[in-house]
Amino acid sequence: MSRHVLALTLGDPVGIGPEITAKTLVEQAGATEHHGVAVGDPAALRRGAQAMGLDIEVRVVDSFDVEPAEGVIDCYDTGVLGEDLPEWGVVDKRAGLAAVKSIEVATQAAMDRKVAGIVTGPINKEAIWAAGSEHLGHTEMLGALTGVTKQDTMFVVRNDAADGHHLRIFFTTRHVSLRKALDQINKELVGESIHKAHTALQVFGVERPRLAVAAINPHGGENGAFGDDEIVHLAPAVEAAQAEGLDVSGPVPADSVFHQGLVGRYDGVLSHFHDQGHIPAKTFDFDGTISVTVGLPILRTSVDHGTAFDIAGSGKAGHGTMLSAYLAAVDYAPYVDNIRATYGS
Repeated sequence: MSRHVLALTLGDPVGIGPEITAKTLVEQAGATEHHGVAVGDPAALRRGAQAMGLDIEVRVVDSFDVEPAEGVIDCYDTGVLGEDLPEWGVVDKRAGLAAVKSIEVATQAAMDRKVAGIVTGPINKEAIWAAGSEHLGHTEMLGALTGVTKQDTMFVVRNDAADGHHLRIFFTTRHVSLRKALDQINKELVGESIHKAHTALQVFGVERPRLAVAAINPHGGENGAFGDDEIVHLAPAVEAAQAEGLDVSGPVPADSVFHQGLVGRYDGVLSHFHDQGHIPAKTFDFDGTISVTVGLPILRTSVDHGTAFDIAGSGKAGHGTMLSAYLAAVDYAPYVDNIRATYGS
């Protein structure tokens, strides 16, 4: 194909997913090097476009190998809801089924190389569980669909003031309480996370990655006065990675390391628990911060917000994060072969 084709899942069809997907596709409709195709029920996309006040035709397609047309956005019909759409902003089993189906179809298309990657809209966990899904969320579902047992998250934050420098933020632990996260952190886990972050940076185009490891305690622990996690776990893991030739720094106090990364000193920062990495990224650029799932044999970018049921259907939803996720997928599409070679079975 002459252009990169990306599959955009609508997410929960009664959340803001159809609205922000429609808005993103309309804005990118004139591109010549890439083309986005929505995956879901066309009626949901039409309703989303109408809510956003968009004068656009939704064209139903049964293939991803389609030529863009002026004044048209494309939707690969998954055939779950038809024209019988559930009410906006209400947890609904049928909406959950539709969300799951769109993920399944888009993922299979990526596995079959029919699309360069997928961009996922927000889902409602309660709805997918009502529909029978046993997965905690998107990432776990994608792992099951691609045969991968462990995935990681890479946040991408762009700083245009630093010549468009991209900072990538990684996580030693994922969705656990802070207390459990601190209990899980040890030299071995941090060392493993350093290697995975370094590999991911290379896979996504950074030839010689510079990685910083964030400290956990205030002022980096002040030589044990404020905690010894840095002495016992973090510094030994960093030193072991350095001995292997990796360009790794740290532990660097967390109140400065993200700023240093944003202005270009580092390509990536390894944070150790959920909010340590989320807060600086979203404070700096809430709409521009996107998530890339690392470890899958396919390219997947995603918004990093929820379904916003409280405003769904009102046309008030900002599409900035979906647009950023789409553009990130465009940027990373040339690395799909790297992704497959590194994380494929």
